[in-house]
Amino acid sequence: MMVLISYDIGMDDKSGAKRLRKVAKICENYGQRVQYSVFECALDPAQWAMVRNKLIKEIDEEKDSLRFYFLGANWKKRIEHIGVKESYDVEGPIIV
Repeated sequence: MMVLISYDIGMDDKSGAKRLRKVAKICENYGQRVQYSVFECALDPAQWAMVRNKLIKEIDEEKDSLRFYFLGANWKKRIEHIGVKESYDVEGPIIV
């Protein structure tokens, strides 16, 4: 399934920068950054549960927010992109 993850981390204190780096790193490990605080992640149910739990543990629910948008199996028909920063095909071959 394709999940769009977005976050907003409060930067009122020094711990905000640390939380921001940790949340971004978790998202980078599971998806593609499409905006500064927005990631497209192709996940199976087990990965989804793991990512969600990791992110919830890192944020401060009094200062930060997470949003998850489920685009489902037919996600390619639900995304339109215009402009720079073309995305990769998450279902295509990986070339290392």
